[in-house]
Amino acid sequence: MTAPPQLRAGPGPGDAGTAAAVIQTEALTKRYTSEVTALDGLTVAFAPGITGLVGANGAGKSTLIKILLGLLPPTSGRAVVLGHDAAASGERIRTLTGYMPEHDCLPPDVTGTEFVTHLGRMSGLPATAAKERAADSLRHVGLYEERYRQLGTYSTGMKQRVKLAQALVGDPRLLLLDEPTIGLDPAGRRDMLDLISRIGAEFGISIVLSSHLLGEIEQICDQLVVIDGGKLLRSDTMTSFTQISQVLLIEVDEGAAELAAELTARGMRPRRSGARGLLVQIDGEQTHDTVRDAVADLGLPLNRLEQQRRRVEELFRDNGDEEDRGDD
Repeated sequence: MTAPPQLRAGPGPGDAGTAAAVIQTEALTKRYTSEVTALDGLTVAFAPGITGLVGANGAGKSTLIKILLGLLPPTSGRAVVLGHDAAASGERIRTLTGYMPEHDCLPPDVTGTEFVTHLGRMSGLPATAAKERAADSLRHVGLYEERYRQLGTYSTGMKQRVKLAQALVGDPRLLLLDEPTIGLDPAGRRDMLDLISRIGAEFGISIVLSSHLLGEIEQICDQLVVIDGGKLLRSDTMTSFTQISQVLLIEVDEGAAELAAELTARGMRPRRSGARGLLVQIDGEQTHDTVRDAVADLGLPLNRLEQQRRRVEELFRDNGDEEDRGDD
């Protein structure tokens, strides 16, 4: 699908000239009281593309977004968004940035097109341009046929989409999405993630997706920034986070128990993975040969044999295990 003429199509995340960070923070700290610190010396850079901002509820994600938008002053430190200081140039940043809030903030008695047009006017668009851009934004998120319905009649999924449409209406260079799949069923979450991914790819808009759902982040993000208790735990590319591990996944249509016993007899330590799968630690090239021979000798129907890719959840568990060991 091509970009509507009113929505700016720009270079993709991997194109030349987009290497500079879209967001940078230096020792960013926000204390609400002497006992409550939301951000604690956070120093991190967000590269162009789609970045997942991950942390448990209360980790400081929403506070960081408010500071980036110039809506909340930091206690100390500095945040720079698209080259502008967040504390000094909040209004300018908000004209360059689209924000999708976490909570339902929609007036029930106005239509989708009225709401998005109003937000377009607030972003500085003339009346006619705001109305045209609202129609384009609603079309892009799949609400064009529903644009004259009152927001109070929208389903949860439609409400999330109209919030995304209003974030797009000002033709932003950066989108800040705070828990965009909240309240959605699995199908609705998949549709929303697909939509966000297409926006990033088609319009070259950098996106920060704040979420506590690691599986969602893993599906569409190029980078990951993990914070906990207001501190940076890790910042890296998704490829580095989910690098291929030294574990071999074996899946057979039947006979998993027999295969596990045979591999044990051959000096391996297999562990089950679902009803038909086994995992074994890779110990050189001979691991594949041993597994292949065991499957052949037992005459089992081999369905899958591949080196497993780590999931983000495993890295968090690993981090927790290391912390636990350090406390011993």
